[in-house]
Amino acid sequence: MEDYKRQLLELSIAEGILGFGEFTLKSGRVSPYFFNAGRFSGGATLSQLASCYAAAIVDSGIEFDVMLGPAYKGIPLVSATAVALFRDRGIDVPYCFNRKEAKDHGEGGVLVGAPLTGRVLIVEDIITAGTAIREVLQLIEASGATAAGVVVAIDREERGQEGDRSAIAELEAAYNLRVASVIGLSDVVAYLENDGNYAAELRSISDYRARYGAAG
Repeated sequence: MEDYKRQLLELSIAEGILGFGEFTLKSGRVSPYFFNAGRFSGGATLSQLASCYAAAIVDSGIEFDVMLGPAYKGIPLVSATAVALFRDRGIDVPYCFNRKEAKDHGEGGVLVGAPLTGRVLIVEDIITAGTAIREVLQLIEASGATAAGVVVAIDREERGQEGDRSAIAELEAAYNLRVASVIGLSDVVAYLENDGNYAAELRSISDYRARYGAAG
């Protein structure tokens, strides 16, 4: 397992960002685990998360010209990731984020930061049904730019609402782009198995994957 994956798993479990129990998702499914990116609420944890994002982006090999953080959770993620890419990797990348509502005074518009041009990498926390990402893709297209890919903290590796493929796989096929994740559910399972203290949690995750796991 790559160091950045292990770092995010250790951080997420220690800080309660990755929790185990029973969590009702927007889909109505009751999940035995939940990744709450909103708990990255301090400078130290956000800095470490951003370093993991930066490593995953470099590891993915996705080529891009600008990063976009969708409002609202994507705003601190893209900002911190831009800093981490320069601090850790010496890569200076322009970034921007969108407003939920267009501003009709001052500089106006729905975008803040660098111009949305060229190849765009979307920085998000997670993809579930993919609805929010599709809205961002429309914004990118309307700006005359091209979506190069998406990077998320975790890939749940479960089926979407239709068919056997995951929402991520459906998105990649529909829009011809790459989706990279810092960690996936397979990484979570491998980490818990190696730890040896999560037998009950692993049984619950195994049952959940048997019911909702994506094909392939």
